[in-house]
Amino acid sequence: MKKQLLLFAFSALALSSCQDDDIQAYEMDMMKGEWKTSKTEVISGKDDKTVIETDVPSGCSAKNITEYRTDYYTSYTAYTGTGADCQVSYKSEGTYEYDTETKNLIIKYDNDSSRKYQVVVLTSSEMKLKQMFGNIDQDGDQVVDYTYISYKR
Repeated sequence: MKKQLLLFAFSALALSSCQDDDIQAYEMDMMKGEWKTSKTEVISGKDDKTVIETDVPSGCSAKNITEYRTDYYTSYTAYTGTGADCQVSYKSEGTYEYDTETKNLIIKYDNDSSRKYQVVVLTSSEMKLKQMFGNIDQDGDQVVDYTYISYKR
C-alpha cells in the first residue's frame, strides 16, 4: 500500500511539473516574434478602467519593433525620420524572464536596469503589458496610475 501511495505521489508530481513546462513553452511560443506597439495608455489606479491618456504611435515610431525569442533573448529597435524615410536610430538587446503563474515579465536590456511588467493579454496576435515600475499618480486622486502597452503583430 505504501509503495502504491509513493508511486502515485511521484506520478502526480511528475505530471504537474510537466504541465507547468508545457504552459511555459506554449506561452513563450506565443510571445516569440516581432511585435509593434499599437498604443500606450495610462489607466486610473483607482478603478483600473478609466483611461487618462492614450498615445498611438505614428510616423516612423509606428515601425518600432520589440522582439522576443524562446531562448530568453529580447530586443527593441527604434526608428526615426520624416515621412517615408525611416531609419533605425538604435537597437537595444538583452534578456527576459517570464513566469506563467504570476504572468510577470522582467526585461533586462544591456546597460540598463531590470524592468518588470505583468502580461495582461497574450494571444498569437496581441499582447498587452502592465508596466510595474515608474508609475505615478497622473490624475491627482492620490492613487498611482498604471501604464499599459498594447502590441500587435
